[in-house]
Amino acid sequence: MITIDDFRKLELKVGQIKAVEDHPNADRLYVVTVDLGEKTKQLVAGIRGSYQKDELLGKLVVVVDNLEPAVLRGVESQGMLLAASDANGIVVVSPEKTIQLGSTVK
Repeated sequence: MITIDDFRKLELKVGQIKAVEDHPNADRLYVVTVDLGEKTKQLVAGIRGSYQKDELLGKLVVVVDNLEPAVLRGVESQGMLLAASDANGIVVVSPEKTIQLGSTVK
């Protein structure tokens, strides 16, 4: 269990996917460019088996903006794209309506 103070440390922001490339060293990963309004971030996301590139372009997504960068299979990821998974695959978390890029998710 985490406290509400722990949860408040997360900076969840709405972004829009602007580019999607195959990860050069991993069959299950995409390298995704996300526009967060005031900045753009590169994310490495394990969603390649569930989405085609063209399905992701322009999609609004929720991103953990203040996650420490990590190098995944040789490519830097500057945050995390939120997704849910079950036996049927992976689904990206996306706002149901259009909202300003960079909006805070609470």
